[in-house]
Amino acid sequence: MTDRTAAPVTVIGLGLMGQALAGAFLRAGHPTTVWNRTHAKAAALVAEGAHLAPSVGAALHASPLTLVCLTDYRAVRELLDTDEVNGGKLDGTTLLNLTSGDSAQARDTARWAERRGARYLDGAIMAVPPVIGTAEAVILHSGPKADFEAHRPALEALGTVTHLGEDHGLAALYDVAGLAMMWSVLNAWLQGTAMLRTAGVDAATYAPFARQIAAGVADWLPGYAEQIDAGSFPAEVSALETDARAMEHLIEESEALGVNAELPKLFKAMAERAIAAGHGGEQYPVLIEEFGRPAAG
Repeated sequence: MTDRTAAPVTVIGLGLMGQALAGAFLRAGHPTTVWNRTHAKAAALVAEGAHLAPSVGAALHASPLTLVCLTDYRAVRELLDTDEVNGGKLDGTTLLNLTSGDSAQARDTARWAERRGARYLDGAIMAVPPVIGTAEAVILHSGPKADFEAHRPALEALGTVTHLGEDHGLAALYDVAGLAMMWSVLNAWLQGTAMLRTAGVDAATYAPFARQIAAGVADWLPGYAEQIDAGSFPAEVSALETDARAMEHLIEESEALGVNAELPKLFKAMAERAIAAGHGGEQYPVLIEEFGRPAAG
């Protein structure tokens, strides 16, 4: 049964993720208003107790907190900057935009919303729809901390929530930084898997060893982070020039096996630039200097 003491919330945009967000609020007892251009997508939520707003303007004014989850930032602004929403005025509304985009879009949308009288938070969902409402769902937020804290009790119905800082672009930056980690780990695993398959080792057999290596490397991150933040890279474990020789071995082995060597060649090219700049005797995190500059055109 709905707990009417829980804060009311609104969810605009009922794709798979929007439906999951609204469903989690309902299960936690929050009176939940929903809106979507295609009203049929709200049917299951209405059956669970959600209120379908007749217009996007009515949806915004139904709750002190509105979550927006649309296809992109342009869609958010086009939807809310209309006569239907009181000529684009959002006075008194707290918007939490969980639409995927980049940090510049987040900051620009924050300025746009604030000019229209709204309080604005930007967010990134680091989870798939089925885990929304559980601790496994990590949701990042950036923007004024006071606004985040005011709505934290409601937001905690969605999963594990974190406030990253006042800069509205931080959630989007963390999101893409997480994608960099994800694809790098997966691509490295695929490289190793391709090599081992030439010897008849299947992916399932290699996966536990690869997972152990990935976990071990993850344990290095705090210490390496200290070196980066201090700008000092003493070779406590291995010098970059030693790592570069191992990269060459990886390239040679890949090519000998008939496996694509583009990924290890990229590693080696970056290491060679750092060594040429005089960093061969320093530890691997010194490559932050290479990652911190754009590629040569």
